[in-house]
Amino acid sequence: MKLIIAIIQPNCLEAVKLALTDVEVFRLTVLDCQGFGRQKGQLTARRVPDSAVNLLRKVQLQIAVNDEFVEPTVSAILGAAKSSDKGQIGDGKVFVLPMDDCVRIRTGERGPDAI
Repeated sequence: MKLIIAIIQPNCLEAVKLALTDVEVFRLTVLDCQGFGRQKGQLTARRVPDSAVNLLRKVQLQIAVNDEFVEPTVSAILGAAKSSDKGQIGDGKVFVLPMDDCVRIRTGERGPDAI
């Protein structure tokens, strides 16, 4: 089992949801968030030294999947969240983390069956 965390542009959310549906991933959590990366929140390539850091609005997806769904899920996110053929700074990141356990509150099921 893995926990996939994706940080994407808000305008890509609908396309990512559709791409996930196409690979039969129907469960996800979406959070609004803010952050910055290497560009320190600057929207252009030119940065003024010692300029203020800007937090940019992003969307975080949290998706718990069984091992066989990891690659299809990551590929779907990459395909739908990339802004162009080459991509652009700020398109986002995908993190794949090991998940030790999962428990469905309603039934008490554990592990892969709970996902």
